[in-house]
Parts: sequence; structure tokens; C-alpha cells
Amino acid sequence: MSRTFDINVKHLTRVEGHGNIVVNMIEGRLERAELEIVEAPRFFEAMLKGRSFHEAAIITSRICGICSLGHQMASLQATEDALGLEISEQTKLLRKLLTNGATIQSNILHVYFLVAPDLFGAPSVFPLIPTHTNVIIRALRMKRMANDIGDIVSGRAVHPITPVPGGFTRIPTIDELKGIRQKLVDEGIPDVMETVKTVKSVAELIPNFSRKTEYISLKNDDEYALYEGNIYSSDTGLTDYHNYLDMTNEFIVPHSTGKHCKNNRESYMVGALARWNNNHDQLSDISKKAAEELGLAPDCFNPYMNTIAQVVEVAHCIEDSIALIDQLLDNGLQNEKPNQTPTKFGRGVGATEVPRGILYHEYDYDRKGNIVTA
Repeated sequence: MSRTFDINVKHLTRVEGHGNIVVNMIEGRLERAELEIVEAPRFFEAMLKGRSFHEAAIITSRICGICSLGHQMASLQATEDALGLEISEQTKLLRKLLTNGATIQSNILHVYFLVAPDLFGAPSVFPLIPTHTNVIIRALRMKRMANDIGDIVSGRAVHPITPVPGGFTRIPTIDELKGIRQKLVDEGIPDVMETVKTVKSVAELIPNFSRKTEYISLKNDDEYALYEGNIYSSDTGLTDYHNYLDMTNEFIVPHSTGKHCKNNRESYMVGALARWNNNHDQLSDISKKAAEELGLAPDCFNPYMNTIAQVVEVAHCIEDSIALIDQLLDNGLQNEKPNQTPTKFGRGVGATEVPRGILYHEYDYDRKGNIVTA
């Protein structure tokens, strides 16, 4: 085999986004290895200038179709932080339920439709339909179940419409929540346990690779942090989320339109594996059993195990969603009106987890409730 070669892959398939891979090897010496992000600038920060606080979350959900809920949650948090809008316990519980649903659907999409074809030796998910029919049907059923959470609680699964600053424009009914709960019990738990079996059957194909690095995620003393928390680094510890710029340290490289970040090392990892390494002790019982079954241990430095961590998170989110619905029903649903009376104006920050890492939104509002900078 020649020790001199060039690899130029345009464009990568089965990834969420747009990118190329460029590798140059000369006489066995690696000269270049780059992931080129080739997405065009979208100028959302400029779009938000002059907009009312009522509009920010609707606009920013369009940043990403898959993570539209996460962007909306981070946006709402930032607006409420800036304007001093207190939210009720019910609002927070419903938002956590939505966050779980969004995590389930995105992780399932990644595991079954982007990763599974490689593990089953197929070029895409379509050749698996006749050979692994039950697996594909299960994947679609799980994604539909997660989308149902979004449809019922937030009006629709993509680009939600009922979450607004200070609350919701519509509260789901008791029967709707009971219906979601039943589906989580009857379909969600059995399907995630079958998912564990399926992934375990091909887990030996996951590369055995270790690269110790810094892992950054949100952390919350009370729960496995997805909806909210402060920033935690496996190297440097806890940082208030308002000081997120101290952790991101963005810089630009010539080969990519996407900004790079670093903290204590030259790079760090976010996403499911980072959350697992930093918060695994706060996972639900079923998800801990799934992790044990799949060989995922604390302080895992194999980036390929991120897929396994995503499966574990699905198990957690299903079990936690059942608990959240039980709490909502026990408390009794209140037909609350959103609290949209500002008590202050100025800077606000929101931070929430999506499957691929932390989203930060920061806005500065004038006394009319319009965005000055974003």
C-alpha cells in the first residue's frame, strides 16, 4: 500500500450538517487532516436586532430543524433572565418534558439512521428495510413517540409554537398527558430495551480507541442536566453559565466557516459522552442498567462510545418523562397565563443541552423590550 495519498471527501453523508474531510499523507507522514465545515453564515444575530422579546424564540428555533426545541428553550431562558420573568413549576416541568422528547427523537435519529448502517454494513438505512425490518419499524416508532411529546406539549414537533416567554399559550390536557405516559410505558421502555439488545449485538464493531480529553457539559445538583444547569468541565470544574464566554473561547481557522472552541486544552468534547462522564451518577435506574449492558463505564475516553451514551440517554429520558408526567398530574394542571410583565431590562443568558452539546443564547434588551444585541 502506498504511503503517499490524498483523501478528499465532499460532502460527508449521514452527518447532521455540511462538511468535507481532507487528509494528505506523504511518505507515511501526515501533512494535513482537516474537517471542513462549509455552511454559509446565516446572520441570526443580525436578524434579532430590534426584535421584540415575543419574537426571539420563534426566530431562533429556525437555527436548526432537529434542535429547534433546544434553541427555543435557550432563547426563552435568556429572555426571562434579561427581563426578570419568573416561570412556574408547571412551566418548568413541561419544558423538561419537551427537552426529554427532543433528546429521544434526535438520539434515535443518530443511532438508527446515521450510525446503524455502518454497524450493519449498509451504505444507508434503506437497504436495511428488507433485512432488518423490525429494527427500522422500532426506530420509526420511537421517533414518532418522541415527536408526539412535542406535538401535544408544544403544538408541533419541529419549531414549537406554544412555549413563550413566561410560560405556554396552551397547556396540554390531563388526557393528553395520560396518553403520552401510556405510550412511554407500553412502547418506550420495551423499545429502548430492544434497542440495547440490537446495539449490543454489533457493539464489537465499535472501534477500540482512547483519547483522553476535556469533557464539558451542564451540571445540576438536582438532576441529570439537560434543560438547565451551570457549566462543568472535567478538567477545571464548575463555572456559572452566565460566564459561558470563559469556557467557549471561540477562534477561527482558515479551513472552516464554523468557529472552534477550546478551554483547558487545545479542544474539548461535548454531547452525550461528555454528559455521561460528568453526570452518570444522576441517570435513571433503567439507563444505568443499559450502560452496564453496553459496557459503558465512567471516565470513558473512546469518542466512538458517544453512540452508546446516546442510547443510555434515551432510556433515561423515557423513564424521566414518565416521572415528570406523574408529577404534573399529581400537582394538578393549572390553566396558567404566561408571565410576560418585565421587572427589569438588560443582559440575559440561557444555556441548555441538545444531543450534540450545549447551546448558549445571550441577549441585551432595551427598556422597550427590544433586542439591542444578540
